[in-house]
Amino acid sequence: MNTIKERRIVFTAGQIAERVRAMAAEIDACYGDDPVVAVCVLKGAVFFFTDLVRAMRSENLELDFVRLSSYGRGTSSSRHVVFSKDVDCDIAGKHVLIVEDVVDSGLSMQFLMRQFEARGARSLRLAALVDKNERREADVRVDFAGFKLEEGFIIGYGLDYAEKYRALPDVEELVFEPAAD
Repeated sequence: MNTIKERRIVFTAGQIAERVRAMAAEIDACYGDDPVVAVCVLKGAVFFFTDLVRAMRSENLELDFVRLSSYGRGTSSSRHVVFSKDVDCDIAGKHVLIVEDVVDSGLSMQFLMRQFEARGARSLRLAALVDKNERREADVRVDFAGFKLEEGFIIGYGLDYAEKYRALPDVEELVFEPAAD
């Protein structure tokens, strides 16, 4: 594991709360009174998802959860994504809002959107706390972005490093010591 040199706050809890409320209003305006299935991508999006759906005003909101796994070595993906937990509801003919913590390479979201499209979702939209373009490989559009970030390894508010730091109220960047030669 890399040695952490420092942690820097990128988005405060207050900034996050304010942006989540604004996103909920944008999403409400988009869907109106239409029924929506909001799908949380576990584990990272759980705090964001909870705050977002509680801020939404829709009474026609169904909640579900999915967990994806990609197999690879270390921090790199093999580009092979599978479900480790699939949604329980039938999404055919329904508006589906996928709620993700961070869209980085886009490979997981591309996989998920293709799966849901094949199942006949009426519409698919993606809400992400952080739209991060540093390693974007797949052409994935984030319809509702909390924050845009070009680079950095971020933790907190659901985001982790080796399953640690998820419960931090802020989003922080981990800065690592340079690798020894």
